[in-house]
Amino acid sequence: MKYVIASDIHGSSFYGNQLIDRYWAEEADRLILLGDLYYHGPRNPLPVEYDPQKLIERLNQLKDRIIAIQGNCDSEIDKTVSEFEFHDTHTRNLCGYNVTLTHGHSYNITTPPLLRGDILLYGHYHIASIKVLGNGVVVANPGSISLPKNNSPHAYLVLTSNELVLKSLLSGDVIDMLSLPIGSRN
Repeated sequence: MKYVIASDIHGSSFYGNQLIDRYWAEEADRLILLGDLYYHGPRNPLPVEYDPQKLIERLNQLKDRIIAIQGNCDSEIDKTVSEFEFHDTHTRNLCGYNVTLTHGHSYNITTPPLLRGDILLYGHYHIASIKVLGNGVVVANPGSISLPKNNSPHAYLVLTSNELVLKSLLSGDVIDMLSLPIGSRN
């Protein structure tokens, strides 16, 4: 299986379309969205081509391929207009790894609820990164595809059984990569 992972679209139909194009180009099996899909939030500027209705329409076309996590800006109405389910933080087996999917406002790099060899995928901070913590837990954030912060790129992640790759949304170029597995669980 191959997963494309993105976060914090914040209603940008422009960057949402870019993400969907990358999803198809990657020939991925599933698209994981780590929250904050439609609303831009009171602390953020309006993203390029802010049009949640168009974004909803495009994402609903992929409803059977999406795994969505509820972010702090996602509301009950977002669940109503989406034809796919929003999950709270949860852990599932992806590509043979114990992977926790969360938005990041509760669990993140400072509070990973995992063991050696596990993977935490989170968004919320709008800063793309892949790291291995001292305890052997992999933590990765795709950043925000529409509103990156701290000179972070517009980016997404790709997870397979052999690697976790951070890629530029606009060019598809590799920004960072981690070979998997990094070690066995204790």
